[in-house]
Amino acid sequence: MKNSILKLAFLLITSIGFSQETEIKYDENLAKSLKADEYGMKKYVFCLLKSGTNTTASKEESKKLFEGHMANIGKLAQEGKLVVAGPFMKNDRNYRGIYIFNVETIEEAKALVATDPAIKANLLEAELTPWYATAALQETLKIHEKIAKKKI
Repeated sequence: MKNSILKLAFLLITSIGFSQETEIKYDENLAKSLKADEYGMKKYVFCLLKSGTNTTASKEESKKLFEGHMANIGKLAQEGKLVVAGPFMKNDRNYRGIYIFNVETIEEAKALVATDPAIKANLLEAELTPWYATAALQETLKIHEKIAKKKI
């Protein structure tokens, strides 16, 4: 009797779990709005930011350029051209941060990188690579706005 109850409970739990998984339905309108392919994926350009060759900038100059860098990040994010940006923690590779651009080509990304004051001044150097990932990545900023208590 005890085994039968356990088996029944197991079947009930697994069927509930399975039915919850199958309730998720494909949203064609959302997929189209995000320019997703049939796998829910799309092309981006991944940008690795590294320390640049300019090592002679004063503290004041660097501060001003990085303020412009942050303002540019905000502008590109507002335009929907930048879906992820963030710094790396201290490391021994001179990696400073990443951008994930919501564009399909390196040429488009180069034009966006050219708007960054810290890159223009060679405080940072950008390495660009085509990247393929979930189209849902574009929704990250909307979610972030809901969970960030303070704004940068």
